[in-house]
Amino acid sequence: MHKKNKKCGLALLLGVAALSTGCATSPPQNLDNICAIFQEKKKWYGEAKRAEDKWGSPVAVMMAIMHQESRFVHDAKPPRTKILGFIPGPRPSDAYGYPQALGTTWRTYQRSSFNYGADRDDFGDAIDFIGWYNNTSARQCQIRTSDSYSLYLAYHEGHGGFNRRTFQNKAWLKTVSHKVSARAQKYQQQLNSCEQSLKRRKKFLWFF
Repeated sequence: MHKKNKKCGLALLLGVAALSTGCATSPPQNLDNICAIFQEKKKWYGEAKRAEDKWGSPVAVMMAIMHQESRFVHDAKPPRTKILGFIPGPRPSDAYGYPQALGTTWRTYQRSSFNYGADRDDFGDAIDFIGWYNNTSARQCQIRTSDSYSLYLAYHEGHGGFNRRTFQNKAWLKTVSHKVSARAQKYQQQLNSCEQSLKRRKKFLWFF
């Protein structure tokens, strides 16, 4: 009987651990409210705020870009192409994770930031990457750090592509960029209403 109870206790602990792991990597339930996102994902606000302080890119802008790229799915990948219209083919790129960063761009970020252990499926690393990329866009493309519309164009087209205006004839991309900009403004308005409580909670968690 004693051994059986120990086995049941171990199984319960393993079940809780598995559930916790699943919750840690599942996307937030309410993607339209940045306050709800940070309330649900306890560590995310602190990690996003550190990226803002480090790179000068507003939290709302970085989160709007991440929403567009992956909907906060940690292991997101581009959909496969179709052969003959129905046979699954190769993926169009090796973009991966929260930021949908290409492997080559990610390695450039690792070298530039000295963050060699960074992973694209880790939120803290991914938000830091987006902050780094926006900071680079601001310097190389002369974009204001609050200009989420232009920052997303540079994020999608690359810095060289943005400077060559490769987006000019891509109406669909401009539409998407406007959506990112609108979401960034919405996120910022929401964040204005809850950031003080998030900061207090961040200090409380740090103390303990």
